Amino acid sequence: ASLHLLPKQIQAHGLEEKAVTIPEDVMRCVIERYTRESGVRTLERTLAKIVRKSVVDMLDSGNMHRMIDMDQLHTYLGAERYTRDMPENEPRVGIVNGLAFTEVGGETLEVECAVMPGKGVLHLTGKLGDVMKESAEAALSWVRSHSAELGLEDNFYETKELHIHFPEGAVPKDGPSAGVTIITSITSALTGIPVRNDVAMTGELTLRGRVLPIGGLKEKTLAAYRAGIRVLLIPKENIKDLEEIPNYVLSQFRIVAAEKIEDVLQESLIRMPEGLKPSKIE
Repeated sequence: ASLHLLPKQIQAHGLEEKAVTIPEDVMRCVIERYTRESGVRTLERTLAKIVRKSVVDMLDSGNMHRMIDMDQLHTYLGAERYTRDMPENEPRVGIVNGLAFTEVGGETLEVECAVMPGKGVLHLTGKLGDVMKESAEAALSWVRSHSAELGLEDNFYETKELHIHFPEGAVPKDGPSAGVTIITSITSALTGIPVRNDVAMTGELTLRGRVLPIGGLKEKTLAAYRAGIRVLLIPKENIKDLEEIPNYVLSQFRIVAAEKIEDVLQESLIRMPEGLKPSKIE
């Protein structure tokens, strides 16, 4: 944007070189808050809009140079179009930071679980696809089969209802990679143990509690990097994919390679349920 797109628009509008300057923090705001795409076409059109409005101001003021600050940016482009969800400020019960791979890159995906008195019904909301619904059912089955180790009553599923929600309900969501996120959310909600707010995770889950590899690790890692995550839980079989990720991104995390769901719970919950044995993880 700074080296190519902006100079191109300045030249196209008949201005002198560097007649319009956009500092790095302002340019990042343009990218993060006013565009969301896999390419740069919308970004280039947005920069062209900034240059055109700068030209008008130049003609009015007689000053043929414009330094764009945040206030001017909002004047030129209006209210921010996009926001990114940030992690909670402190550990919360039933709220887990997941990661998703979308058509415009990686995004953080928060999962919420609430427990209510009832008759064992599992409620799923957030415009979920069939595969993600099946992941939630598999996660609940694992919790039921390990109720003793988790300190739960054997018949808890007959007296309680679970509601699992994925915010941004208008956005379709599917795929198996939220399995570990869902099971962590359910376990936290049922045991009352908070989930660390600086941890994010991704991984498919089996009924035996194995963590299987997922796709889109690079994009998901970049999403965690933007969100300020400090501990990243990934499937052990995805370690090889870390070679694609820049070192300046990887240096911001403590990366945990999980092989079993116990590995995930050990790192994500502020304390392990007494009946579960900690694992030796990498």
